[in-house]
Amino acid sequence: MPRPLTADDFIQADPAQAKLGQLLFYDPILSGNKNIACSTCHHPDLGTADGLSLGIGEGGVGLGPKRTAGTGEDRIRKRIPRNAPALWNLGAKDLTVMFHDGRLSVADTYETGFNSPAEEWLPEGLANLLAAQAIFPLVAQFEMAGNPKENEVAGAVHKRIDYAWPILTDRVRHIPAYAEGFAGAFPHITKATDITIADIANALSAFMIFEWTSFDSPFDAYLAGDTDALSRQEKQGMSVFYGSGGCATCHAGPLMSDQGFHAIGLPPFGPGRTRRFDPMVRDVGHMGESDDLADAYAFRTPMLRNVELTAPYGHNGAYPTLAGIVKHHLNPQGKLDAWTPDMAALPEVPWLEQIDFMVWQDPRELARQRAAISIKPRAMSSGNQEAVVAFLKALTGTASVDGRLGIPAAVPSGLPVDVSQEKID
Repeated sequence: MPRPLTADDFIQADPAQAKLGQLLFYDPILSGNKNIACSTCHHPDLGTADGLSLGIGEGGVGLGPKRTAGTGEDRIRKRIPRNAPALWNLGAKDLTVMFHDGRLSVADTYETGFNSPAEEWLPEGLANLLAAQAIFPLVAQFEMAGNPKENEVAGAVHKRIDYAWPILTDRVRHIPAYAEGFAGAFPHITKATDITIADIANALSAFMIFEWTSFDSPFDAYLAGDTDALSRQEKQGMSVFYGSGGCATCHAGPLMSDQGFHAIGLPPFGPGRTRRFDPMVRDVGHMGESDDLADAYAFRTPMLRNVELTAPYGHNGAYPTLAGIVKHHLNPQGKLDAWTPDMAALPEVPWLEQIDFMVWQDPRELARQRAAISIKPRAMSSGNQEAVVAFLKALTGTASVDGRLGIPAAVPSGLPVDVSQEKID
């Protein structure tokens, strides 16, 4: 059993910086075409994710499962290769690696404090790992930047990744409310031209930490000494999770993640992510970062607080339910063979249909993925499976899931703020 999480396990977020980050998080001004915000794929109404297996990024219309792929010249050219990760507890001091494949980590590889896709061009002044993560979606073509000929941000990225961040920074500098906000929230900023992309990232980080730090679930109350916080079934599931089920082998420690990488044989689909020189439609996982064959098809162990809110599950959202992903862990090979495409939450994109399941036409690639599975089958009664799912639901926070700042009514750029269709209806 892990020790309880406390506020001391998390980076302390400055409230003024968090308020500034809230506005930036919901503001499309940080996207190349000014049409998508961080909140589009990480919305609080959708558990800080988007409810899709693979996201619909730049060029899409709408929010969550009702988001469409756009039309005409503005339509999307590629699905986002992986499931949008939830944002809970990313301010944990012990967190050392991010992204499903671990391509961002705390390290001094490039003397920047981080090993990242920007290599030695990563900006200086990033306060923490989450701040470093925040700047990459802004310059990702299919996430927020757009295509090279559509806007100056995308064109700059096409030349070199760090050429785009000053353009986005300049947009923010020229909005008076942001200039005033940064001057009030950051002691080293006295005028608009002092603002850097690192300051923007640090504000975004402060907001995500302030808003989505969560350790007030029934399980957390139980760890803190309230033995009545869990039901009998939840306690049964906890016993299996930390005992015969072997779940805590990987979902270990207070954060419920070993921050390691494991190949569990999730059904492959979508465009995938692979090494730069690899033209195949597949996802090689951590090997794309480490270039080590031993890491092929291995993905980072996710943290589990609020996992009930973040369906679908897996690095590509292959399973729509907690019960489904639990069953997969018990029999990876069998569930891989039994999986069907209708289980994926993929909005229709007719012009990408051939790519969506192309990997299934390559028996050698499928054989490689099956051979890489690193977890062994386990027997578990249906009652224990139901108990484990009940325990996973007991990881859902109480007051923390509502956030502290919420969704702003408007943002300084004047661009529209994402609102869920359910609230519109």
